[in-house]
Amino acid sequence: MTDRIEKLLQFLHSNPKDCFLNHALALEYVKSGDEMNAKKFFEINLSNDAGYVATYYHLGKLLERTGNTQEATAIYEQGMAQAKNAKDNHSYNELQGAYEDLVY
Repeated sequence: MTDRIEKLLQFLHSNPKDCFLNHALALEYVKSGDEMNAKKFFEINLSNDAGYVATYYHLGKLLERTGNTQEATAIYEQGMAQAKNAKDNHSYNELQGAYEDLVY
């Protein structure tokens, strides 16, 4: 386990609902090739705060890589709705692009 993962786990121990920490940990797991744990922490993030828009893109990409295209499509759709609600046009456009690449 990398030092970054260990440190993020320590930080999360005292603040388990911190979306930034959960997202950062999930990305570290992606980098290390541990897609199962990455997915787990992306999903924890969404259950803690469905409005944390950054998670949708990265979870969608992970699901695509693992062959779960239907799940990825649904995640992109949910993310676009959340980004639209947050008036986050940049994230909306990224999610829409990923969605269109997958669907069309």
